[in-house]
Amino acid sequence: MKSLLPKLGLIASILLAQNIYAATPVQVNGQLKVCGKNLCNQFGQVVQLRGMSTHGLQWYGWGKCVTANALDVQATYWKSSVVRISLYVQEGGYETNPTAFTNQVNTIIREVTNRGMYALVDWHILDPGNPNYNLARAKTFFTAVANANKGKVNLIYEIANEPNGVSWNTIRNYAEQIIPVIRGIDPNAVIVVGTRGWSSLGISEGGSPQEIINNPVRATNVMYAFHFYAASHKTEYLNALNTASNSLPIFVTEWGSQTYTGGGPNDFTSSNKYIQLMSQKKISWTNWNWSDDSLSGAIWKSGACRTNTWPDSSLKESGVYVKQKIINGV
Repeated sequence: MKSLLPKLGLIASILLAQNIYAATPVQVNGQLKVCGKNLCNQFGQVVQLRGMSTHGLQWYGWGKCVTANALDVQATYWKSSVVRISLYVQEGGYETNPTAFTNQVNTIIREVTNRGMYALVDWHILDPGNPNYNLARAKTFFTAVANANKGKVNLIYEIANEPNGVSWNTIRNYAEQIIPVIRGIDPNAVIVVGTRGWSSLGISEGGSPQEIINNPVRATNVMYAFHFYAASHKTEYLNALNTASNSLPIFVTEWGSQTYTGGGPNDFTSSNKYIQLMSQKKISWTNWNWSDDSLSGAIWKSGACRTNTWPDSSLKESGVYVKQKIINGV
């Protein structure tokens, strides 16, 4: 029977591509797993997830920019396979009301699950950059979320958004304390570990992917995060992604076509180089961000979240670009 699974998966993929039946990404792919340097589905086939990240839930979360209508649009018209749920820990986020923010994350997970997409739960540490500052909070949060969603096959956990100012060993040690907490409740979920230098694989702090290759996290079913902003992060960063993905399973959990500030002019030429590489290597990604804030990286024009209608006419230039990349992959 095991020998038939890849064939069954191929048949399902073909039928989906031909629109013979309206299956969702989760129905087709089921429980994901890391296989070698790639993300694979329940049949062992390499998959590439593509979708959007929310902005910070404290500003643009459930009932604001993340709504039932917004998720319907992503699932039905954008053909998104994944939604990144961005929970800031500081900056008015989780630490101010752990119960309320945990409940909000679980609500969004439920709504994403109902639409057949994968939910990437982002523990959005940024400042301070040492993930151990929030170690106790992280253990509490991931225990609660994993328990509340036990049995779901569509969760992916990103356990530290953008570590910075600390060594890879510090990040690795943090990961090796958090991963068992999740594994004790959800043994099969893929876990994404942030990398040094704001998840730049170390490049932004003078390092390189080799530090991870030489000293990986001691756990299975683990991927490593890479973030880029195409107007700022050019050849050196693109080469790092290429090099790292030859040896490590990489998930680009955040990227934009602007500068690293999340604003400024779009650089679609540089973005296209990344998109092509990620398509070629089947590297999954989520774009920053689904909101209507004033920066160019927010894909919606001002006021779009308030109307909750999501027509293409309300997209900024980056939104038009990203929608097509989600739908087409290149």
